[in-house]
Amino acid sequence: MTAFWSRIAVAIVGLPLVLYLVWLGGWWLFALVAVAATVALHELFWIARPLRPLVLAGYAGALLALLGAWLGGATWMTAGFLTTFLLAFVLKGISQTRQSITVAVGATVLGAGWVGLGLSHLVLLRAIQPADDGRLAVFTVMLAVFASDTIAYFTGLLVGRHRMAPTISPGKTWEGLIAGTAVAVLVPFFALYNSDFLDIWRSLVVGAVIAVAAPLGDLFESAIKRDLQVKDTGRLLAGHGGVLDRIDSLLFAAVAAYYTILALS
Repeated sequence: MTAFWSRIAVAIVGLPLVLYLVWLGGWWLFALVAVAATVALHELFWIARPLRPLVLAGYAGALLALLGAWLGGATWMTAGFLTTFLLAFVLKGISQTRQSITVAVGATVLGAGWVGLGLSHLVLLRAIQPADDGRLAVFTVMLAVFASDTIAYFTGLLVGRHRMAPTISPGKTWEGLIAGTAVAVLVPFFALYNSDFLDIWRSLVVGAVIAVAAPLGDLFESAIKRDLQVKDTGRLLAGHGGVLDRIDSLLFAAVAAYYTILALS
């Protein structure tokens, strides 16, 4: 099976399952994001192994951030994440590696913050009250990101001619960005404009924020991979690459969308 068809197959099977678990919320959502965070961090720490990240501190910080978001909101999410610094320092002190503490702890904190805090904001979106608004918010953000990524990919594949960031991600094109931006704005508009949650102009603002944040998240991961000299973070999702390759846009967009929604509500 080619990468093209394997990409479609994984999306057809995986996306409905993910959305169903998000719809259920509660323990189901926490389990989903905890597994995604663990796998994504494993992929990141594996490709970053020359930097000697303190992986146990990274896993603990990310999972405690997710647990804090689920049980106590943004304050406890932050408290959970901050344990990464302490644990990384302690583990570096007892480790036998000669890697610089700045590099080792920095790589660890980057992973816990990037992945752990990014996915924690999906939990915060789902926790918006009333529950129907939270479900609508998280579904809107996820569908906007996934639809934007998909349209940008196929547009770039079919008609893309002008490379957007050739030194960071040669596959990205301006044609794909334009198409993805349009979809990222339209999905929140159609999802939210007729609801009691956000009116038309607020839904357009949320879409515009997602349209900016999602491709930046994608480019950020591409820059990390280019710096570490790898093409994909893994092969778990076939044509999509690894889990981190699949959620990179969402990690930025979820954070940006959450605070935008709070500001507009």
